[in-house]
Amino acid sequence: MSRSELQRGAPVTAMTDPIRYPAGASSPIRTKRAFFLLLLTLLVPGSAQIVAGDRKLGRIALRVTLCAWALLLVALLLLVVNRPFLINIITNPFASLLIVLLLTALAVGWAVLFINTLRLIRPVLLAPPMRPAVGLALVLSLVLSSGSLGYAAYLLNVGRNAIGSIFNAGGPSIQPVDGRYNFLMMGGDAGADRTGRRPDSLSVLSVDAKSGQTAIISVPRNLQNAQFSEGSPMRKIYPDGYDCGDDCLINAINTEVTNEHADLYPGVADPGAQATLEAVSGTLGITVQAYVLVDMDGFAKLIDAMGGIRIKAGGWVPISGPMVDEANGIHGMPDGWIPAGEQKLDGFHALWYGRSREFVDDYARIQRQQCVQQAMLKQLDPATLLSKFEDIANAGTKVVESNISASQLGSFLDLAIKAKGQEVKRLTIGPPDFPAAFSTTPDFNVIHDRVDELLASASSPQAAGAPEDTVVEPSVTVGHLQASGPRQPASLSTTAGSETPPAPSSSDFTPVTTTPDGRPITEAMLNQLKSQGNEQAIRDLVATNGQCAAL
Repeated sequence: MSRSELQRGAPVTAMTDPIRYPAGASSPIRTKRAFFLLLLTLLVPGSAQIVAGDRKLGRIALRVTLCAWALLLVALLLLVVNRPFLINIITNPFASLLIVLLLTALAVGWAVLFINTLRLIRPVLLAPPMRPAVGLALVLSLVLSSGSLGYAAYLLNVGRNAIGSIFNAGGPSIQPVDGRYNFLMMGGDAGADRTGRRPDSLSVLSVDAKSGQTAIISVPRNLQNAQFSEGSPMRKIYPDGYDCGDDCLINAINTEVTNEHADLYPGVADPGAQATLEAVSGTLGITVQAYVLVDMDGFAKLIDAMGGIRIKAGGWVPISGPMVDEANGIHGMPDGWIPAGEQKLDGFHALWYGRSREFVDDYARIQRQQCVQQAMLKQLDPATLLSKFEDIANAGTKVVESNISASQLGSFLDLAIKAKGQEVKRLTIGPPDFPAAFSTTPDFNVIHDRVDELLASASSPQAAGAPEDTVVEPSVTVGHLQASGPRQPASLSTTAGSETPPAPSSSDFTPVTTTPDGRPITEAMLNQLKSQGNEQAIRDLVATNGQCAAL
């Protein structure tokens, strides 16, 4: 109370208020007051100053607090009614920078209020045994408040930098075609025995623009005579398809265009990737709007950041040693083996599980790659994302490039959230859905019909009730493919001249862990066969390693 108030006869009893004037209060009251002020500052920043300190500072802080609560309420409302718009705000480079600065300022301001609250508490008035308790409460409150805001600002800045590194900030927006977004995922293997930017795996991720229902279409890297889409500059050079012989596999387009035809794509950041996208579009008979090219070393780091993936492996998979016979594709002694059965794979082993093709064909590898992709989608839950966000974001920057516009991330992330928990349908332009010889002499009309059938089943309301990872096989009538229920793929011997064994549904298979005579398969057994040069015996024992299920 001021001297003028005393001179005017203001009640002296006001100075006995223990909140504003603790000097005359008892020790227990001072302790309760200290915790009370800390709680006020934690729950309603600025209120402690209003009741016990500088009311002007308290009013300013309280206004900021109310504005922050209002913004939080608006964000929660947007989360319910327009989640893509909210995500677009958070992922926008300028808006996210403003949010980072705002969170940092709020964290600093909150810390200043706690320091001011400590001055109001006047620790010297507290009983000595209670001073450490009040100090500990202050530290915990600071961590809970300013620390949380500061960490949120840090994580948002990490995500902001990752988005800037991966996605195209000024790229044009893409629109769904026939109600779907189609993304080409290309894996560029960074192993020591690989050269160039030739993609080692090609998959189209097709997502329903409304429901998020997803289908994955895998294109074998050795597909020949790939068709370029209408309007592709490469169509002028290869009007009848990429048909220049056995060396003209679909994964060679990237290198050829980069080295010889880049002038056909003026202003395009990666002509090879764009030409590959056009070849996949023409081959599948759909419009693929964007691509992501992933360095496989970054892929391994991403899985490590997630804490690994869980799968059920159908057969043993080798970690191949150096190549010793290039002509016959024979490697030296394996550096290790991934056993059959339920496994938790770190990044290194998941990378080898997806890339190894020793003792089996490319199509077994494609099936395992699909399984690894499915395991990543299935197991990247919100708890994992939040707890490992920084590692996951940093690993994500190992994505070599993408032409996806950062301005559309909100819409695509929202679709990813919708897709979580829904079935993912798959089709491989090779075994188990087509005969092995099909990729050498593909029938593109059949491919287009099968793709149309798959996407129709992944867009209909009835698709939600189908089993996970179902392959939908069309039934053939006169001149048309009619929809039928989900069933195992039938033979395409009429188009390719060989039969394809039926694929097991989802996880409906038993891992092969024993020999035909009942002995357990071991790493020592497989290595012994390898040292004896008995490659065929190993092929027989690991023939089922294309079977895989995400757990």
